[in-house]
Amino acid sequence: MKDEESGNRLGAYLRARRELVSPAQAGIPSGGHRRVPGLRREEVALLAGISPDYYLRLERGRDKNPSPQVLESLARVLQLDDVERTYLLGLTAARPRAPRRKRPEHVPARVHELLAHLQIPAFVEGRAFDVLASNPMAVALSPRLRPGQNRLRSLLLDPEERAFHQDWAKSTADFVAALRTTIGDDTDDPRFVELVGELALSSQRFRTLWARHDVRGLDGGTTTVHHPVVGDLRLHRDKLPVDDVLLVVYYPDKGSDSDEKLRLLAALSCAEPAGTAHDGRADDGRTDDPHPTTP
Repeated sequence: MKDEESGNRLGAYLRARRELVSPAQAGIPSGGHRRVPGLRREEVALLAGISPDYYLRLERGRDKNPSPQVLESLARVLQLDDVERTYLLGLTAARPRAPRRKRPEHVPARVHELLAHLQIPAFVEGRAFDVLASNPMAVALSPRLRPGQNRLRSLLLDPEERAFHQDWAKSTADFVAALRTTIGDDTDDPRFVELVGELALSSQRFRTLWARHDVRGLDGGTTTVHHPVVGDLRLHRDKLPVDDVLLVVYYPDKGSDSDEKLRLLAALSCAEPAGTAHDGRADDGRTDDPHPTTP
């Protein structure tokens, strides 16, 4: 994280991605002892058609404004996908950003009304995965979806999340990569600084994933979770933008086994106090990492 803290985000990203590409993937014979993981700097430079000295300057932050053509060549060598390539192109020392005044994340009253009417798990999350509001079905699905929780913090620090997600390792990798994508050039945003700092101190899994510099979107998709009462649920996920926040809904295929289980969960939760919760965020203060090693 040292290069990121010093403002050399381009160099940090190039080095992290270079270390993830094997010589075989790049078509380079891997004979002999290699002291570095992935590709050497001079190999990246050769494959990208630039001088080793120039590539070294890029990694060390001495040249922060390479041409789009150079970045496109590096993206090809580092085998970046479209999301990663777009992220790389956005890291150059380009346009100065005008100071922005951050508005507090707010859930419109109409969205609270909508949550109360939905019969499927639904909640509102902010840019840093803070749960801002939720309906009773979301809380019945997982108590970590109550307002005041942070989905990434829960995923990394709450032992119950490991049992809840069918593929916890993939879920953590996806969430951390999505956080880096969301942050973009808002590296001085207080909420992001707070969350990244907390997780860097308390979770080895987060430190390992953050150092990879993976970026990807975390929008729609299908996931399987394990509920302690009704068992496995295969649910689709959609994220719908509402003003500055996202409405997240989970729903099963109609008539499926998961549909029946979700109906059962709704019936079981009817006896409990209901109602959408307020805006806000509470810090539960947990710092112990229940998973000190990377799975």
